[in-house]
Amino acid sequence: MIQPETFEPHEEIELDLFLEAIWRHYQYDFRGYSLGSLHRRLARARQRFDCDSLSQLQHCVLRDPATFAGLIGYLTIQVSEMFRDPAYFRALRETVVPHLRTYPSLKVWIAGCANGEEFYSLAILFREEGLEDRTIFYCTDISPAALAQAEAGVYEMERIPQFTANHRASGGRSSLSDYYTAAYGRAVFDKSLRARAVFAAHSLATDAVFSEVQLVSSRNVLIYFDRQLQDRALGLFGRSLVRGGFLGLGARETLRFSAHADGFSDFDEREKIYRRNHVALDEVSDAA
Repeated sequence: MIQPETFEPHEEIELDLFLEAIWRHYQYDFRGYSLGSLHRRLARARQRFDCDSLSQLQHCVLRDPATFAGLIGYLTIQVSEMFRDPAYFRALRETVVPHLRTYPSLKVWIAGCANGEEFYSLAILFREEGLEDRTIFYCTDISPAALAQAEAGVYEMERIPQFTANHRASGGRSSLSDYYTAAYGRAVFDKSLRARAVFAAHSLATDAVFSEVQLVSSRNVLIYFDRQLQDRALGLFGRSLVRGGFLGLGARETLRFSAHADGFSDFDEREKIYRRNHVALDEVSDAA
């Protein structure tokens, strides 16, 4: 997890006021995000919007919704790639899929889907494993712009060689080129991959459980949260999962010190895949 950083007292006060203002005016809650990460991202945002201080940026954001819409891109992390960390997807394919085959229908929640790379990875994997027709994918993110990008399924061609190498390393059963059309320097992924996907805004900081699922994949999201918000998110994941359902986290994330650790068992510790057990999870307050 991200190590704590120290800041000048006035910087912490200014940031607290800024986050509170966003929450009260726009109902976007970033108060449980890692302070170190927020400071770095907001420094870039101040430069982008030509603001000398966070207070000046707050003034602009509260008075101009368009500025806030642009700010969301700085406050949320949208960097990913298809089949990122191929060993994780290979583990899903080889050890989790055999269990998922036992269900007559499946629901998968990609929490923090960003620009859609993880969703398309899972949609392709499920198609190759013959599970696509019985699966609904819930793709959620806090950023409307990211959700629009995910639903469009368009990526720069210069990224495709890495996507292709990752797909091959993950145990892909076909060529990645089977799933997209190249035109004008971009790859447009087959819209049939989205036929069983639902794209929706959802905040792990404020929103509740919305479905019962067999797999939650939320990778490299928790590392940007503080401990309290991590516990809230993990509680949501646990209460979303059926007993025996699976949770996949990022390489730098863990359940080990979570308040909900007893609700899961290690399934593949190396690839950070956990399995929901019979232990009840306490409800988590909506307050981050």
